[in-house]
Amino acid sequence: MRGNLTLPAAGAHGTSVSWRSHKPRLIDATGIVHRPAPGAGPERVKLTAVVTRGRAAARRTFTASVPELPRKQAYTGYAMSYFTGEGTADGEQIRMALSRGDDALHWQELNGGEPVLTSDLGTEGLRDPFIIRSPEGDTFYQIATDLRMYGGTGGSWDQVQRSGSRSIMVWESEDLVNWTDRRLVEVAPETAGNTWAPEAYYDEELGSYVVFWASKIYAADDPEHTGSTYNRMMYATTRDFRTFSEPAVWHDPGYSVIDSTVVRHDGGYYRFTKDERNPSSDTPCSEFITVEKSRELTSGAYDFVADCVGKGAVERGEGPAVFKSNTEEKWYLLIDEFGGRGYVPFESTDLDSGRWSVSTGYALPAGARHGTVLPVTQEEYERLLGAYAVG
Repeated sequence: MRGNLTLPAAGAHGTSVSWRSHKPRLIDATGIVHRPAPGAGPERVKLTAVVTRGRAAARRTFTASVPELPRKQAYTGYAMSYFTGEGTADGEQIRMALSRGDDALHWQELNGGEPVLTSDLGTEGLRDPFIIRSPEGDTFYQIATDLRMYGGTGGSWDQVQRSGSRSIMVWESEDLVNWTDRRLVEVAPETAGNTWAPEAYYDEELGSYVVFWASKIYAADDPEHTGSTYNRMMYATTRDFRTFSEPAVWHDPGYSVIDSTVVRHDGGYYRFTKDERNPSSDTPCSEFITVEKSRELTSGAYDFVADCVGKGAVERGEGPAVFKSNTEEKWYLLIDEFGGRGYVPFESTDLDSGRWSVSTGYALPAGARHGTVLPVTQEEYERLLGAYAVG
């Protein structure tokens, strides 16, 4: 048990479930896991479920192994997970790349530039991949949009927002190379027409991951989703990317927004989102990135920081990915110039300023679009480099 557990409180046939732990300092009755310190070795914990219905009761005991925490290691490079678009048969599958050492602007493609993960579930397409490292440091989750548009197989863009997938694709890994337990998990409500660009951030106060995505939400009395609506950002919480809370609206400014991503700094959460409105003289920042800030991740009221980010440098932009430099007080922002160059890098030394300048002299993976950049340790870097041919 590497992270917090989802312990059910109810079962089938009207039963209720309560939990007891014989070592609550390691796993408490709510499923919060406190792993032993590095070097302390693993410990075993007995969890007992008591299932009741009326006067009837039954018990079952489970034994969990709780490994020690990994030792902290410095980050010495970056890994990127991305897709390349619907223009080729394998463009909507997941590719990976590695930075050249600690240089965030120069990259080498892994697996000879071929996909490292493909899908045979759902639509059999993968877009907008996102990797999150667990707070303990030694588990990774990768999630992606379940959508395939190549050759018109998924239908029109309008159709896939009315009757598209309400699920996200999920994998788990302990080493960034071997991805297991692939699964489609339904997260959006029945009133949703699509589930786009899922991302996640761990909320320490909640003890859970907050997973967020864009959905068009239709009226409850419109089950065929024939009406008019717009994308808004939704969220749900999870401890294990298997069991999710009921979805809720996270960001709804009254017009279409998609592709939110979050970075935390100095106790604040900075949210970067694409303004999806059609450009006009009244909406000069449409199809560019808006930045907001909040002290609470799931707040419905973020404060404005900047808009029009990317304008003048890219023709239009979406799929922002933001990450901090491993070596200096600087942040990088990748903006996907969809229909154009794909990812274009920007940089800033002050998140509160809202000012981002275009990077120069960069060499990103060919055709890289909406994905993730993840800081990695030297051990993780070398493992990826050894597992895949470099393109």
